[in-house]
Amino acid sequence: MKEKKVKSEDIFKGVLLHLKKDEVLLQNGRYSTREYVLHPGAVAIVPVNENNEVVFVRQFRYPIGQDLLEIPAGKFDSPDEDPLECAKRELKEETGFSADKFIYMGYIFTTPGFSNEIIHLYLALDLQKGEMKPDDDEIIELEFKNLDQALKECIEGKITDAKTIAGIFKAYFYLKSIEEG
Repeated sequence: MKEKKVKSEDIFKGVLLHLKKDEVLLQNGRYSTREYVLHPGAVAIVPVNENNEVVFVRQFRYPIGQDLLEIPAGKFDSPDEDPLECAKRELKEETGFSADKFIYMGYIFTTPGFSNEIIHLYLALDLQKGEMKPDDDEIIELEFKNLDQALKECIEGKITDAKTIAGIFKAYFYLKSIEEG
């Protein structure tokens, strides 16, 4: 299935988001409007320490008016930034941890109905503690949860952030497959 762009208009271009409005021609010959957000892309990291605990960040999310428990994540600084380098930087900034081992677990599209945002997921192992250096506009608290408990909280609806749920599930089943050989 394909839609052909007939006309495109910039609605808003901000620091993080770029809102577009396009007119498209559908396969059935009809025209429609598509409003969508362009996003620079991002990474999310599931840091698991030697005690099988996930290092989470808790931060307030203004659009939903509450704090969320999430895996560390962040957007690319430039369109050509390497996802692994971004993952290393974001893990260090948000948690203070660095890792000797990063395993790429694929990517997710967060909200393809209205955004092109893609998040690359990494599992980080062999962690070393360092100093947190969050961005000036970030207030972050760290929380540690056993991976089994984190998975349970995803299933029970206690953890509700989509990238975190996807990351926890992928990390859990990746590590289980390694254990089982």
